Amino acid sequence: MSTTTIRLPPDLKRRVQEAAESAGTTAHAFILEAIAEKAEQHARQRDFDDTANQRYAKIIATGQTIPWSEMRRYLEARGKGEKLAPPAARKLAD
Repeated sequence: MSTTTIRLPPDLKRRVQEAAESAGTTAHAFILEAIAEKAEQHARQRDFDDTANQRYAKIIATGQTIPWSEMRRYLEARGKGEKLAPPAARKLAD
């Protein structure tokens, strides 16, 4: 494990201490957990963005997509527990 110094403004230091006490942990453990959560959030956002960019590139390359009205009907039916095939992607008219 390595050491990193973090300088906190007095108000933030107080808020972290209060939150840590409320959570039943130390300020150090609270800060470590917050940093780990932020790093995980960043990784999830990066994965989401990568997936969105890949899907958009596929739409651009193929010209095929699914109209939102069809996808919405499908998702609403699935939300109600109905089993049905997903709508097929196709080239839409310009």
